[in-house]
Amino acid sequence: MNFPAAVLFDLDGTLLDTAQDFHRVVNRMLTEAGRPEIGYDSLRTQVSNGARAMVCHAFKLESDAEDFPRLHQQLLDYYAEQLIISSSLFPGMLELLDWLDHNGIHWGIVTNKPKRFTQPLLKTLDLDTRCGSIICPEDVSRAKPDPEGLLLACHQLGVAPEHSVYVGDHVRDIEAGRAANMCTIAAGWGYLNSGETPEEWCSDHISHRSTDLQPLLHSIMKAS
Repeated sequence: MNFPAAVLFDLDGTLLDTAQDFHRVVNRMLTEAGRPEIGYDSLRTQVSNGARAMVCHAFKLESDAEDFPRLHQQLLDYYAEQLIISSSLFPGMLELLDWLDHNGIHWGIVTNKPKRFTQPLLKTLDLDTRCGSIICPEDVSRAKPDPEGLLLACHQLGVAPEHSVYVGDHVRDIEAGRAANMCTIAAGWGYLNSGETPEEWCSDHISHRSTDLQPLLHSIMKAS
């Protein structure tokens, strides 16, 4: 069997660039609250940490603050209204998916992003029917960094985890991939925390640009 038999992706900050839509939503909330807007680069560092982290970062509060539940729900509701105004595949990703399909390599998505957002995004981008497995938090009992979602995706694709690759832009992605006994690639182009580098995550490989991922996967395949 050729290696890799499957490539799995994290979604936000790895396969899809969704930060501009989150930035728009958060600044709408800040404006309505009479607060100054937040810069794009500042918010981008929090997108892969999730909606809770974005609220805490933008409003400078802790998750146990009285206003947090309302603001968290507001972010989710506003985001649902304007899910895909600016969001798109990262550069080179469409070509990569075409290459995977051409070479008979299965691919799927394992994300901590809820289904109510993931499915419409993928459908709008015409990826929902191409993707062999889509695992969201509702599909598992334990989200990443637990490997449950990765193992479920491999089962759905009919491949062994040790013959598969997981690509992600957060340390929890690499931890989940390692726990699943998969080859891991750190997405250095993603939504890294301020001051963080992918070298800290102990992944098997690092791709600093999204356009470098296909050549990296090709080299891995040739070396197997």
